[in-house]
Amino acid sequence: MKVSIELTLTPLKDDYEPHIVDFIKLLRASEFTVLENPLSTQIYGDFDKLMPFLNEAIKQAFQAIDIAVLNMKIVKTDRSDYKPDF
Repeated sequence: MKVSIELTLTPLKDDYEPHIVDFIKLLRASEFTVLENPLSTQIYGDFDKLMPFLNEAIKQAFQAIDIAVLNMKIVKTDRSDYKPDF
């Protein structure tokens, strides 16, 4: 089953940017399609492969940060080729 997942990592500390960059680089280094915008990062792939990868990636990010919030939305379809038609 293909899924599209939107992630927003928000470290609750003054030097937040390096932690976000490290998380995005970890996602980019994966086998999955990764797209970014200024507010979030989207990752696309097969649910059964993507979720174990994200479990480890999120764990790694959280271990490097004292306190953080991660917002995640999951859509049951691959929307990586979405183009607005308006």
